[in-house]
Amino acid sequence: MRGTPRSNRLRIALAGRRNTGKSSLVNALTGQRAAIVSAVPGTTTDPVYRAMELQPLGPVVFVDTAGVDDDGVLGKLRTARTQASLAGADVVVLVVDGSVGWGPWEDEICRQAAARSLALVVAWNKADLLPHESRLPPVLPGDPPIVPVSAMTGQGVEELRRVLIQTAPEDWAGPPILADLLVPGDTVVLVTPQDSEAPRGRLILPQVQTLREILDAGAMACLVKEDSLETALGQLCRQPRLVVTDSQAFRETDRITPKGIPLTSFSVLFARHRGNIAQLVEGAARVDHLRPGDEILVAEACTHHPIGDDIGRVKIPRLLQERVGGDLSFTWQVGTDLPEDLAGFRLVVHCGGCMLGRREMLARLERLRAAGVPVVNYGVLIASLLGILDRALGPIPGAAEAWERVKAGGRPCRTPPA
Repeated sequence: MRGTPRSNRLRIALAGRRNTGKSSLVNALTGQRAAIVSAVPGTTTDPVYRAMELQPLGPVVFVDTAGVDDDGVLGKLRTARTQASLAGADVVVLVVDGSVGWGPWEDEICRQAAARSLALVVAWNKADLLPHESRLPPVLPGDPPIVPVSAMTGQGVEELRRVLIQTAPEDWAGPPILADLLVPGDTVVLVTPQDSEAPRGRLILPQVQTLREILDAGAMACLVKEDSLETALGQLCRQPRLVVTDSQAFRETDRITPKGIPLTSFSVLFARHRGNIAQLVEGAARVDHLRPGDEILVAEACTHHPIGDDIGRVKIPRLLQERVGGDLSFTWQVGTDLPEDLAGFRLVVHCGGCMLGRREMLARLERLRAAGVPVVNYGVLIASLLGILDRALGPIPGAAEAWERVKAGGRPCRTPPA
């Protein structure tokens, strides 16, 4: 399970003021010196991630964040990263220094957790140094569980693990990629081009995750490159349940695959699995409102060295400018952050989000919705620009209906809760 990507792990973020013992508690929970511990306030500057197994939940990742009361110019940057970590968390552990007590900072974290419908657990730290009657905070809105702990002695740590297991939302991972579209014995054809940017000796993460779901569903997978698709379809003894292609091979795959066989892409599947497909298809409809000179943000959650005909830097800009009939102004943002100022962008084109947790992706989509900026992901956009979005959305429950509402002039829905 060490190889489980961070995006597929339940995310537990520890938050609180500086020097409340967050890093010590991460070390106690993981049983390792995962985070640097110091009596100096502000030791943790950027979020620190530590993966482990927490049975029966399975793979989780603990996120140690900077203190929410950090000050100064750098402090504001650190707290901004903390806020982003909380927005993408599945469970928030509010770590309180029992010797200091409750205050406005703790109230604010509770308010944010409630506003985002986040599961919240209060860890009342340094309980070994306090008389019993001093360990308990006041009654809190939503009545979150409160666990007296001592990160230094280990007191209450096992109880905190138990409470985390009980508190974790059952649906944190979101909808499946495609398992609900299959029955045992089905065959799925995966079209996986191996171009210059494909990792040497490996498949890319969405392909691996999709393949695993197919196997878990009791179905069979046939992996081919785009130049072998026609041969593979001819050799199958019965029609496949579904053909899934890399977005870069959408045009050729659509041409070869008979119309009676459902077809979609990895990125379109991830539009539902990681985010809100209704919001993303609405973004596709906004492409026809673009004009030459408009500002476009291309957001990629993972870092890679672009080579040759890169999909985000070359192919998508080329397709968009062909549709618009003129040059557009592109900005590329790589990593886990969006630009602070989104007001100038007419459209955000986002990657499939396979490296992001579902709540991280939903937090991004909600921020864009609140800013009034339409967003579409790679696969949905490419299918739309090629005129095959109706076909690509067809296999996904509710997606085609959302697209029909958009085309009819209605707007789908806001970002759903995670």
